Amino acid sequence: MNFAQPGWLALLLLIPILGLAAIWTSRLRRRQWTAFMAPRLREALLKRTSSLPRWFALFFLMAACVALAIALARPRADAGTKLEKTIGRNVMIALDISRSMRVSDVKPDRLAQAKVIIYELLDAMPNERIGMIGFAGSPYVYAPLTIDHSAVREIVDQIDERWAPLGGSDLAAAVHLATETLKETGQKNNALIIISDGEKHEGDLDAMISEAEQSGVYIVAIGVGTEDGGFVPSSDFPNGQMVDRTGRAVISQLKPEVMRKLAEDTKGRFTVAGSGIDIPAMANSVVKDLDAFEMDGRERRVSIEFYQWLVFPAILFLIVSIVAGTRWKGIKAATAVAALVLATPQAQASEASRAKEALLGKNFETARESYNELAEKSKFKETRARYRLGEGTAAYHAKEFREARTAFSQSLLSGDSMVDASGHLGMGNSLFQLGWTGLAGEPYPDDPASVPDLDAFDEIVKEALAKLRESEEPEEGDTPGIGPIETLITNWTDAIRHFDSTLTLSPTDRVAKKNRDLTMVYLKRLRELLKEEEEETKQSMPQPQPGEGQPKEGEGDGEPKDGKGGKDGPEGEGQDGEKKDSDGKGGEKDKDKDGKGGKDKEKDDEKGDKGENPNESPQERARRILKENADLERGPLSPGRREFRNPEKDW
Repeated sequence: MNFAQPGWLALLLLIPILGLAAIWTSRLRRRQWTAFMAPRLREALLKRTSSLPRWFALFFLMAACVALAIALARPRADAGTKLEKTIGRNVMIALDISRSMRVSDVKPDRLAQAKVIIYELLDAMPNERIGMIGFAGSPYVYAPLTIDHSAVREIVDQIDERWAPLGGSDLAAAVHLATETLKETGQKNNALIIISDGEKHEGDLDAMISEAEQSGVYIVAIGVGTEDGGFVPSSDFPNGQMVDRTGRAVISQLKPEVMRKLAEDTKGRFTVAGSGIDIPAMANSVVKDLDAFEMDGRERRVSIEFYQWLVFPAILFLIVSIVAGTRWKGIKAATAVAALVLATPQAQASEASRAKEALLGKNFETARESYNELAEKSKFKETRARYRLGEGTAAYHAKEFREARTAFSQSLLSGDSMVDASGHLGMGNSLFQLGWTGLAGEPYPDDPASVPDLDAFDEIVKEALAKLRESEEPEEGDTPGIGPIETLITNWTDAIRHFDSTLTLSPTDRVAKKNRDLTMVYLKRLRELLKEEEEETKQSMPQPQPGEGQPKEGEGDGEPKDGKGGKDGPEGEGQDGEKKDSDGKGGEKDKDKDGKGGKDKEKDDEKGDKGENPNESPQERARRILKENADLERGPLSPGRREFRNPEKDW
């Protein structure tokens, strides 16, 4: 047996000091009382009691301290070693280490940015078996597939362009080596992550892509650099820049075509670093679809801890010491105070039980009121959040979706991830029901047999749009009746975000995944219906015939002849010629005033371009909101990475 933290054993030296201090204090107090009173008065003034309980309490206190000191040192015994088993997948990372990766068109350079991406991938895939290949003119396996990510990280820290024996960028050879390495594992499908600038591609890439596809290798291609590129640095040349045979400085640019072809032909994904996409999440989405298998992990030494066998006796010794050293004169008052303190939690516990029974008994209104009262009375943040969760659940089952939304929102103040996940799920369901109720006039059915299909959804949406068309025209400057459609889109968009938050906190929540997919299907179909509605509206509008002019506001009653205003007046005048200009009918000045022409009209046009045009139709506004939230189809948003580029000119 040994100790994990033997330094705590030094506390044992304080135990004898504690005993000696207690003995010295007792004798000192006895001398003080003896000196205070005359010997003849001691029997009358002092009430002597047995000192045995005090020494008994001191003994158990010292025993408790000894047990706690040894427990803090964590005594343990060696029980051998254990081989850990993990469930994961094979992921091979191919890193371009050619000289072009030292171009500084991204800061500090392409290779440094690629290393940061690899660090993020290692953190995002802790259970996967990861290896690394470095390639330039020829590839080499620098890190075999392993669960020990720290070893891969050390290699990434040290690798640079000097490790490549040959220059160039032979992507085909790297794909071939990675495919052969992954095939040796015996797994049917694996992942290959290539990080390169795609510069100076060599080799027969099509044949290697075909081989990777047949071997079940899915390629995730990540491009680093910019299309503007930069000069390739090299210490072998006088100016520190590589030059070609003509003496010109070599410029390296990102070639995304090759990288995109690698990803698309193997059903993988392609992106450019610094574009705002969460690269670890994108790679995880590809890796998670692969077949997982059980693999041997680290060999861990197993130790048996014995501290718990000392903590329990130490607690008992402390209790005995306190009981033995306590004077019991005020026991009745202490009992009353303790009963008063314990009464409140017991009362709240009984109220919570009644609220739970009401919820299980489907008496939702009573359960909602009970949980609301408990939340208002609770002084603890965590307990109040849990009561709000129960209140929201009861309100949701009672079809009171607005009250449910408010309660679920307040439950998100909890510090417990499971409570937050349930709160986000309740918020998403409540917002979906609010949107559906505003559209169809009734809640979404709970019975699976009554769930409307897309055809029924089309009829509901078309009926709502027809009601919007039949509504009264708004006053000038007001937006047409956009309330139901805009509210529907806003509620469903927020519902998807709450479902995403639930899946982030609880990735295995099937209800959140199912409800998110259902909401996304309805939103996509709503977008299609709004587009069809807009096209039908445009087709139903009368089109002007060629050669026909449209009369302007304020023109005279007579129709112009031969393209002119009246019999004798110039073009654009009425029958009375210039007189109608002076009366404010048909003149250009009046057009600018009443028709908002000139600069005022341009200002109104600029205002409409910013998305605040009051004359847009309900369908146009709804389609614009859908377009602004179209990125929800790609999952939770992430800030990505921001990179700074050099200016195109330095003067």
